[in-house]
Amino acid sequence: MTATTDGTGATVEVTPRAAAERATARATEHLLALQDAQGWWKGDLETNVTMDAEDLMLRQFLGIQDRRTTEAAARFIRAEQRPDGTWATFHGGPGELSTTIEAYAALRLAGDAPDAPHMAAASAWIREHGGIAAARVFTRIWLTLFGWWKWEHLPELPPEIMFVPKWFPLNIYDFGCWARQTIVPLTVVSALRPVRPAPFPLDELHTDPRRPVPPRPPAPAASWDGFFQRLDKALHTYRRFAPRLLRKAAVDSAARWIIERQENDGCWGGIQPPAVYSVIALHLLGYDLDHPVLRAGIESLDRFAVWRESEDGPVRMIEACQSPVWDTCLATIALADAGLPADHPALVKAADWMLDEQIGRPGDWTVRRPQLTPGGWAFEFHNDNYPDIDDTAEVVLALKRVAHPRPERVEAAIRRAMSWTVGMQSKNGAWGAFDADNTSPFPNRLPFCDFGEVIDPPSADVTAHVVEALAALGKQHDPRARRGIEWLLAEQEESGAWFGRWGVNYVYGTGAVVPALTAAGLPAAHPAIRRAVEWLERVQNPDGGWGEDLRSYRDPEWIGRGASTASQTAWALLALLAAGERDSKAVERGVGWLANSQREDGSWDEPYFTGTGFPWDFSINYHLYRQVFPLTALGRYLHGEPLTSGRRES
Repeated sequence: MTATTDGTGATVEVTPRAAAERATARATEHLLALQDAQGWWKGDLETNVTMDAEDLMLRQFLGIQDRRTTEAAARFIRAEQRPDGTWATFHGGPGELSTTIEAYAALRLAGDAPDAPHMAAASAWIREHGGIAAARVFTRIWLTLFGWWKWEHLPELPPEIMFVPKWFPLNIYDFGCWARQTIVPLTVVSALRPVRPAPFPLDELHTDPRRPVPPRPPAPAASWDGFFQRLDKALHTYRRFAPRLLRKAAVDSAARWIIERQENDGCWGGIQPPAVYSVIALHLLGYDLDHPVLRAGIESLDRFAVWRESEDGPVRMIEACQSPVWDTCLATIALADAGLPADHPALVKAADWMLDEQIGRPGDWTVRRPQLTPGGWAFEFHNDNYPDIDDTAEVVLALKRVAHPRPERVEAAIRRAMSWTVGMQSKNGAWGAFDADNTSPFPNRLPFCDFGEVIDPPSADVTAHVVEALAALGKQHDPRARRGIEWLLAEQEESGAWFGRWGVNYVYGTGAVVPALTAAGLPAAHPAIRRAVEWLERVQNPDGGWGEDLRSYRDPEWIGRGASTASQTAWALLALLAAGERDSKAVERGVGWLANSQREDGSWDEPYFTGTGFPWDFSINYHLYRQVFPLTALGRYLHGEPLTSGRRES
């Protein structure tokens, strides 16, 4: 029996199935109400206040700040400050130096006095932790734009990198697409070294204002770090002697590259960092703010703003990007698995929208796969240059669940999508997110690249989703699927779990891989499946849920540990249900936790961040995760595994 609450708030005992049925009905109604009239879903994508701080600094740099926007952004930044004066990168996380520096600088620009209690607490903590000199490169770039740091104290990033052949190490296509799109405009900024001095210094953020750049001993010359440090020194020297015509040609090449990759909505890659730096680079090259390219770019950034009301006035949060394709395919899967008829108008409308979003033109991925025909989906509303394999696999799984009035259109889209997807398989048999074989060991070693991942190697979660999509199409015995399965089995940790690249962390990876393996035909008794089940049972929380803190990316003590969340509990349940554990005590307790933690309106609360951009360095709270994954898990608990049980055929 499961304890749950009735409409009056009283606790009643019901069977797990009854509790799941009630929770599923409420969650279905809630999720249907969130669908846009055009057919898509999109939850807020919450990250950290560097997005808001950099937006304010961009507006200051361009001279386009306005009082209402500044005050609303400052309210949001202040509200996110921790009691010790710092800002974290995820809910409940520790204070983070670079984030705290950027938030402090933005609030100074917004008018907050340095001796105000919240500012004094922040600056004291910053000094205690090494000051500006200890911040990451990207933070110091922003400070340099306002004269708070010096260009000569930053790693060199020459625009001549545009001329490095595609086969040579450290060409721009050795970088992951998100890094590539950011680095190219930054080569222009680095070449031009602009400074638009702020009206005040930030001496209070140095451990010693008289010596803001404390000396650091170089790494041993025989080490990779030592090699790249010395390469950076050589590039600083080269800057002084770089042929003017060559540098101009390199800057012009970078500018063309940037403009060619601007999306129809004005953004670059659908994400904030490339858009911000592309706007700055082109503005420095003489594009005025009314130029169509820049005007569209700035307007695209405005669309990343989420406005809310508070007691103190409006607040403004900046999304790092937007996730409508991802949210829509996951919502479609959730509703279908929860028992919504396959021809329900909401599902058909979602399918129509997704079909219209399929990308039919080549992008940067053609550098490694020039003969491959396009057919993928991107994460965002507009990002035709960078479709991703994860979204494409999940869209296919969503479309397979819909009884569309034009099945031939759906099947044609799926054929194109899977032809593109299998063609993006890496040499080792697995799949990365955006590119094939994006595994060079060198980009991460550059002094410039001290924040997050800058390459896109294959991951267990993406590979699992592709294997699951192939199995849904009856292609689990295809040699490409078998290579993916073999890679997944080899990647299982000794504990029985799988690492999660795009979700936190081992709970996410395991929740993706086990359903894929069983869909592909591995029996529940397979040793890999049993080890995964044992691990999930071992890390289940006493309250019946599952949770894993982002610190698990840094500290093994946190692996599988954390406050229970709706999304992570659902991921664990998806794995256990796929492994044939429907009647187990662990599943009963997990279903009970979801039923008991559900709100009366059918939603779940989840302040914890369970998504990642870069493991540990950049964390994401997808606000729709708390809705779609619990509904998917409850639906599979009630109705069985999708696409294999036969219930979708009725």
